Amino acid sequence: MLTINPSGKTIPSTEGMSILEALLAAGEKIAHKCEGKAECGSCHIFVTEGRKTLSKTQRLENEKLDTLVGVSSNSRLACQAKLGNENVTVELL
Repeated sequence: MLTINPSGKTIPSTEGMSILEALLAAGEKIAHKCEGKAECGSCHIFVTEGRKTLSKTQRLENEKLDTLVGVSSNSRLACQAKLGNENVTVELL
């Protein structure tokens, strides 16, 4: 399951699906100007719970995060973070 803050809404998700894919499948609105290619950074989110179950951050994502303002250790690009088998909570910006 994927929980979205600040609304607290919980949506179903499938292991291996990106957070962006899960959000869009549930009808949630999230910016994604580059259509999930890690080129724009518009889908920047904060993972507040379940970070360890997500896929590891790859070079392309790290490079894009390095160019963004307001990044923290909990930052991920929703298009690049693949869900694992545990619950995850994210904060949309």
